[in-house]
Amino acid sequence: MCFSTEEFGDVKLVETYYRLDHNYVYAEPENEYKRYFNNGFVHNRSWIITQENPSILTDALWGIIPNYKSNVNPREYYKETIKYGSGLNARSEKLFDSSNYNGFKKCIIPVKGFFEPHTAKNNFKIPFYFKRKDDNPISLAGIYTVISDGTITFSILTKPASPLFIKIHNKKNRRPVILQEMDIEVWLDPTLSKNQILDVIADDLPDDKLQTWPISKDLYRGNAGQRADITEPVEYEALEIAY
Repeated sequence: MCFSTEEFGDVKLVETYYRLDHNYVYAEPENEYKRYFNNGFVHNRSWIITQENPSILTDALWGIIPNYKSNVNPREYYKETIKYGSGLNARSEKLFDSSNYNGFKKCIIPVKGFFEPHTAKNNFKIPFYFKRKDDNPISLAGIYTVISDGTITFSILTKPASPLFIKIHNKKNRRPVILQEMDIEVWLDPTLSKNQILDVIADDLPDDKLQTWPISKDLYRGNAGQRADITEPVEYEALEIAY
């Protein structure tokens, strides 16, 4: 699963990488959308790139609300569905079968990195940080809806774990769908067929393009994880895997 990310503080860097138009006016450039630990269950607004407006960054609420629930209050919906993950993630295997995803549109969630838990002996939880080895943005594949008040809500697609994630995310055995560069524009094409969408998901970024290491358990302690050095490596005696 993917319930927490590290965001980019520099919007222009993201716009340059994805060749987007700049339509964002900086209010507080040192703070705006610069979360070292973006906890999905807080349901922050984040930047996404949508298939409807693929040339700009779009402000959206993390936690997809199904089209058939479009008239609900987001906060109330998230409270009611928290035990199911509050729409933070969407299983790619159910993309074309679940009523929760009917009428979905595709998006990209650009992030600097993301976090996943490893379970060591005696149920000891160790957070791991993931980033690209080349330091480029991670292009998470997502879907989105537009609810009745015009708010865009999105979810990160997940798939069965690859070998790296089986080792690290060893309880849930899932991983986010991470687009390869060659599929960024393809993914946002609104004319893609079902088989083409599934092909992109199946052939996403390979493990050898990612780098991961354990970090401080402060990540799990509220605002203690909201600091620049939260992604610094930490050694744990309880950790028995190579990474």
